[in-house]
Amino acid sequence: MTVPFEGKNILLVDDDRDMLDALTTLLSETGATLRTAVDGNAALEAADEFDPDLIVLDAMLPKRSGFLVLEKLRGANKKRGTRPLVIMITGNAGKRHQMWAESLGVDGYLNKPFRMERLMDSIEKLIGNGATE
Repeated sequence: MTVPFEGKNILLVDDDRDMLDALTTLLSETGATLRTAVDGNAALEAADEFDPDLIVLDAMLPKRSGFLVLEKLRGANKKRGTRPLVIMITGNAGKRHQMWAESLGVDGYLNKPFRMERLMDSIEKLIGNGATE
């Protein structure tokens, strides 16, 4: 069995428990160490304690939006490709939110609903074996 993300830490952030369960199931056999959070404040605490390589981050969260979480994580450094890498997932269909996320340095952006294979492809490109650090 292949473990493409062995040794990687992935933080999954979504206030929808069904989505968290689906993401956890999807990534459970990849070799990654997983942690979850259900709101923006918990996401920042987990990111600080867990030191993730990648965060799959919902845009609309209670307590602090995914955009504010991303802004706090990136600080003054809005460059893509800096750790932790962030893939934002959202139900917002418009381009305005995507442009905002990109201005904050997001590494990937997917609109819900999305195919789980598409998310896996995005994760593989960012942290899979052979990905650049």
